[in-house]
This record gives sequence, structure tokens and C-alpha cells, in this order.
Amino acid sequence: MNKQFNLVEIQQLSKSYSGLVALNNINLTLEAGKIYGLLGPNGSGKTTLIKLLNGLLQPEYGQILINGRMPSPETKQVVSYLPDTTYLDENMKVLDALAFFKDFYADFDSQRAQHLLEDLKIDPTSRMRHLSKGNKEKVQLILVMSRQAQLYILDEPIGGVDPAARDYILRTIVNNYSPTASVLLSTHLISDVEQILDEVIFLKNGSVVRQGNVDDLRIESGLSIDQLFRDEFKA
Repeated sequence: MNKQFNLVEIQQLSKSYSGLVALNNINLTLEAGKIYGLLGPNGSGKTTLIKLLNGLLQPEYGQILINGRMPSPETKQVVSYLPDTTYLDENMKVLDALAFFKDFYADFDSQRAQHLLEDLKIDPTSRMRHLSKGNKEKVQLILVMSRQAQLYILDEPIGGVDPAARDYILRTIVNNYSPTASVLLSTHLISDVEQILDEVIFLKNGSVVRQGNVDDLRIESGLSIDQLFRDEFKA
């Protein structure tokens, strides 16, 4: 594996909405070659951080560097983003979505996408409106993971997917990113994704309250990451 380097550097990052603090002085580094779990309850700042990384919001204070660059059109070429909402045209056929990504992203691997569609038994000639919610999510994940990106940002990638497909989708995430790329995965289904995570970041009220290597945290606490999360954020 390639020597580790910091793919993402976040320094003193703060953001608020109408006086309400969403992120408060966040400092984080994401190394290449790792899968990070971004974990926290609703309102903890996860979505704000994801939008800042994608250049969809601007910070009030601090900075984000992705491969040494601030979020910009240049970083969009190396970041592959899966939002938690459906964004594809309902009248579009699955194969049209593949063609759209191929035109838009130079790093899109059509063969990989076709292979994943076959594995998940999704008909490429189907229109998006005829797919179940779970299959729409699978198509969007396939599109995102078929790019040869450096940073994959996945917001609730298995939220609407049936349990039987979750293991396959998690394997897809693990098998389709390179040693020089990283995955930042936000989810509430911690027990399902814990097996693939290298590191976790716990966000609470806009601050990082815990970060570390998954195995180290398990050994130190004697708990699974799911149990640790429940203890940290219990009502």
C-alpha cells in the first residue's frame, strides 16, 4: 500500500445558521486509504460538514483542503458524492444515467457500473420512476462508486436498502476504492457498517467529541462502536 498522506485537512472550521452554531472549530485530517465513519445524532453537524466538503456551503471561519486545494470545481473532479436524497430525473433510464456520468466525469468506469448493475439485478433499460426506493439508491451508489475518485463522500448509503443487499453494498464500497483514496461514510446504521470502518468521527452539537481507530477504540472501551455510540449519545 502507498505511504499514508493526508487527503483532507480541516482546520478551525466553523459554520452557523442565523446565529445557531452548526460546526464549532472543527479540526480533522483524513488519510488516504481509509474508510471513515462520520457518526452523530440528527443536528450534530454531519450534513453541514458534508456540504462544506463538497463546496455547497462556505465556511464562516477556518478552511478545508482536499489534496491541497480548497473546495472548488477542481476538487469536484476528485470527490465522488452520494447525497441522501434522490437526484436523478425520474424519466431517465438507468443506462442514460450511466451515459450522463460518463460524459460528466472523465474518471467514470462504465464497465464497472455495468458489472455492479448485473450483480444487483437492475435492468439498465428501466426508467428511474419504475424502480423501488431501494433500487434507486443502489443505482446512485453504483454511479458514485464507479468513479475512480480520490474521496468518496457517502451520506446514508444503505438507509433505504433491504438488509439482504446491505452486505453486498458494503463489499462494493470496500472493493471499489483504491489505496490512494478515502471514503467518508455518514450513517445511523452503525452496527451494519462497523465491520468496514477503519476510523470513526463522533460529532455532537457541532464539535468532534471522539475520533480514533476503530480497533483501538474497541480495545480501550471493551465495547463495539455501536455500543460506544449509544453510550456517548444516550438521551
